[in-house]
Amino acid sequence: MGDLVTERLVLHPMSVNEAERIATGEPAVDSSWEPGFPTEDDVAVAKRFLERCANTGDPRPFGPYVIRRRSDHRAIGGVDFHRPPDEHGSVTIGYGLVPSARGGGYASEALRALLSLARAQGVASVKGDADHDNTASQHVMMAAGMRPVGEDARVRYFAVSWNP
Repeated sequence: MGDLVTERLVLHPMSVNEAERIATGEPAVDSSWEPGFPTEDDVAVAKRFLERCANTGDPRPFGPYVIRRRSDHRAIGGVDFHRPPDEHGSVTIGYGLVPSARGGGYASEALRALLSLARAQGVASVKGDADHDNTASQHVMMAAGMRPVGEDARVRYFAVSWNP
């Protein structure tokens, strides 16, 4: 599985070597990380990916992707499928950016690319959620084409579905 390229971004499928560096916070000599990368969430995703690879193999294309700006190739965040599709063809996504990259539409652009990949891979639905007070994340999902489908005391749930 190769890179997903958008107008301003490259979503690079995370490799085991990259995950190990992200998990320890040590960039490769030729790596360009935006200040603040990796975030705590990026580290958690990398560790979960390494565990999954050790237990069941590389989940590509349903794994994590490092988000890089095309203009300077700096890693600014990540977007991922939490797991491969379930028995109903559904996946759950997550994403995040370093603070300096927020507010410029990068998260929505990255999420649209991931949704397009999911649809091309035959996924029936994609789910996500955001805390009630995280209106920025809610806007990201809606801008990418996901719609609110429910809520509980803590979070608001979003989804997009396609006909088989």
